Amino acid sequence: MTDIRHATAEDIPALLGLLRELFGVEADFRFDAAKAERALRLLLGAPPLACVLVADSGAGGVVGMCSVQLVVSTAEGGPSGLLEDMVVHPAQRGHGLGGRLLAAAELWAAGKGATRLQLLADKGNAPALEFYRKAGLDGTRMICLRKFLVASRRP
Repeated sequence: MTDIRHATAEDIPALLGLLRELFGVEADFRFDAAKAERALRLLLGAPPLACVLVADSGAGGVVGMCSVQLVVSTAEGGPSGLLEDMVVHPAQRGHGLGGRLLAAAELWAAGKGATRLQLLADKGNAPALEFYRKAGLDGTRMICLRKFLVASRRP
């Protein structure tokens, strides 16, 4: 049985492998191991505001992950959960691990007072979009915009 648990620093090598997989299907991002490791360490060091969850199969190691962070929503009048980096190893997909990770992320965010969970997904990733739709996440009329603030940090 695969356990869902909070990630530790010892999981970082496996998490980097999963992020490489994820960024391979996201048109807007390019995998950079140093940046990803720096971000993972920031997330792991901010337990009141963020968590990284993993699907740990025991002998097979970490086979899935997601992170969730709190942001303050003026529309909600309090915290909202921002789901990031949801990925399950391709060989492990279709066994319910994504749903279990998502449920754990929802539980964590709700426990922190969040009244909404939101995420960004690549519009060309049909399997992910279908997974989120089946999990009860609805599309919105909003679009994502971005601006890089430091030229050296561009993807």
